[in-house]
Formats: sequence, C-alpha cells, structure tokens
Amino acid sequence: MTPEEEKKILATSPIGTWVILAIYSVLFTLGWLGMYALFLSHGPVH
Repeated sequence: MTPEEEKKILATSPIGTWVILAIYSVLFTLGWLGMYALFLSHGPVH
C-alpha cells in the first residue's frame, strides 16, 4: 500500500462501523421491545 492510499483510507469516515452499529442498535431495540411484550406487559410477579 502506498502512502497516498493509506492517507486516503485514514481520511475517510468508517462507514462499515456505522452500519454495524446501526444494525446492532435496531436489533437490540427490537429485542428489548419483544421482551417487554412477552414479560413486562404482564405486570409484576405475584
């Protein structure tokens, strides 16, 4: 890799990292809502 290519790569934003973070956050939110619907919506334990 030439120094010019290395500078070009380091100057760009990490798009792949943001995509992975966005996918993880959507899946985490959906999972949390699913667990809420399954368990927490029934109220406290008696």
